[in-house]
Amino acid sequence: MATLENIFVFIRVAETGSFTAAGRSLRMSPAVVSYRIQSLEKHLGCRLFNRTTRKLSPTEQGRAFYESSLEIREAVERAETRVAKGGAAPRGSLKVTVPLGIGRRVIAPMVTRFRAEHPEIDVRLRLSDYLVDLFSEAVDVAVRMAVLPDSSLIVRKIADIDRVLCAAPAYLARHGAPASVKDLEDHQCLVLRFPGSQHSRIGLRRNGRVVSVPVSGHLDADDGDVLTEWAVAGEGIVMKPVFEVAHHLNSGALVTVLAETPPVPVTLAILHAYKRMVPLKVNAFADMAVVDLRRHVAGALSGLSGANPKGRRGRARD
Repeated sequence: MATLENIFVFIRVAETGSFTAAGRSLRMSPAVVSYRIQSLEKHLGCRLFNRTTRKLSPTEQGRAFYESSLEIREAVERAETRVAKGGAAPRGSLKVTVPLGIGRRVIAPMVTRFRAEHPEIDVRLRLSDYLVDLFSEAVDVAVRMAVLPDSSLIVRKIADIDRVLCAAPAYLARHGAPASVKDLEDHQCLVLRFPGSQHSRIGLRRNGRVVSVPVSGHLDADDGDVLTEWAVAGEGIVMKPVFEVAHHLNSGALVTVLAETPPVPVTLAILHAYKRMVPLKVNAFADMAVVDLRRHVAGALSGLSGANPKGRRGRARD
């Protein structure tokens, strides 16, 4: 019978597409990962992966074995969860992805408290404003701030987040404030862009409907905090969650533009894959993150003055 550890190594290789990446997440060398896969293939009497110098992909038998292996892993997790509910502490490795800004300011500091309460859980935190695919990257928990599509993922909503278009007074003094949605096409917009993205559009609410507007500018970045810094420096117009720029709106470093046609709001939520029994480590992390994130959003908005009334949005609620 194939050992459970070899099966779990196989799952991680299939999900990451690499012996090196799988080994990194499992704290094994690529050589050990390769040996375990070879042992599994020898036991099963078939090749599980097609190997080239640049690519590792499952064979037809590998894909079939992967689907069955997921059932095995879920059965083991269910058994562990039942035992843990009897008194054992949650344990294991937890891979988490979070947007950069709230990752730095909220989740990273929270992780130290989380580890103090749950020392048997190893946290693998990945900060990125890019929407990481939970399945291909083998992510256990994702914090998302986006317009969430329907999916098979479990969504635990933290807050409804309104966004705002804003710019520094110095930029508006040089270029004028846009008077209409179409005017945005002639302005320097600070764009959140990732590798592979070609065009940027933003959705604005106008007369009860959503209009999609193309935007561009001389500057773009894959870090939302960088865009905020550029906006404060007078480099252009940026679209941001209100709570992230509330202190700049309050101080006057940024002012709202096109307040009557605000951006489409987003949802701040915790996502994880659907399972009949959610692992205790996932629930423990989500419980703490929900409290800290709601507190952070509410605290950021609490000091926002009436100087930018259209900016004071972002309701933390279930």
